[in-house]
Amino acid sequence: MKSLFILLLVLPTSLFAQATMSCCATSPTSDFAMLASDSRFRSAHAEPLPFHFASQNGQWVSFKTSDGAEGHGFEIKSLKESDKYLFVIHEWWGLNDYIKQEAERIQKELGNVNVIALDLYDGKVATSQQEAGKYMSEAKENRIRAIIEGALEYAGPKAKIGTIGWCFGGGWSLQSALTGGKQTVACVMYYGMPETDQTKLRALNSPVLGIFAGKDGWITPAKVKEFEGAMKKASKRITVKMFDADHAFANPSNPKFDKKATAEAHRLAIEFLRTYLAK
Repeated sequence: MKSLFILLLVLPTSLFAQATMSCCATSPTSDFAMLASDSRFRSAHAEPLPFHFASQNGQWVSFKTSDGAEGHGFEIKSLKESDKYLFVIHEWWGLNDYIKQEAERIQKELGNVNVIALDLYDGKVATSQQEAGKYMSEAKENRIRAIIEGALEYAGPKAKIGTIGWCFGGGWSLQSALTGGKQTVACVMYYGMPETDQTKLRALNSPVLGIFAGKDGWITPAKVKEFEGAMKKASKRITVKMFDADHAFANPSNPKFDKKATAEAHRLAIEFLRTYLAK
C-alpha cells in the first residue's frame, strides 16, 4: 500500500486525471470528454485562426429544452418549406464561425433541407486549446441530451432528421441519431467516439456513414472495427470510410489537414445525406 501511495504521488497530473476519470466513465461521450486531459490530444488540435463569417441566410434560433431551460442554434432554412432537418454538431471548439459557414455550405448543397447548427456549449466558444479542453470536459451529458431533445421538438414530430458532426460532434451526431429514434433517417460522424452497446444501437433507425482516420491515436482503427461489429450484430446499416490521415484531418486549421481526403469525405457525406435525407 505504501509503495502504491508513492507511485500515485509521482504520476504526472494528467495521467492521474485520466486514470481517475477512466474508472468513472459511463458512456462513449464521457470517454471522449476525458481526452481533454490528454496533452497529446490537445496539441493535435491547432488553435483556429481568427475568422468572421457573415451569413446571408442564417439566423440564431431559441427553443425550450427538456430540462426546463433554453437551447440555441444557428439555423439556415430551406428556401422552400420543408419538413427535413439536418443537425450540425460542432467540434470541441464550440459553435464558431467555421461551423456556421460549413452549415450554410451544406444547406446550399442539399437544397430542400433546413440546417441547424446546435450549440452544445450554451454560448461558450473556445479560441485556445485550454479553453476547448475546459468546455468539452465541463459539458454535462444530461444538458447536451436536453438540448438535442429540444431541437427535435423544435423540428416537430413529422420532421425527418439527419445528423452530422466532427470530433466531439462526431460522437454526438451518433447519439443524436439514437435520441431521434424513428425520426432520424441519416447519420454522418467524422472521427467521433462510437457507441458499441448493442442494446442501445438496436434503437437506431438511421443508416450511419462513419468517416475515420487510420492514423487516429484516439478513435483508433481497432475502435472502429469494434463499432462496425456491434452495428452488424444489432442488424444496423453502416458504411465506414477509413482515410490514411490523422484525427481532425478535415479541419483546415489543423497542421495535419488533408485537403484531398477532406474533399472526398465531404463528397461522400453529401451523397449520403442526399440519398437518405434530401431525396
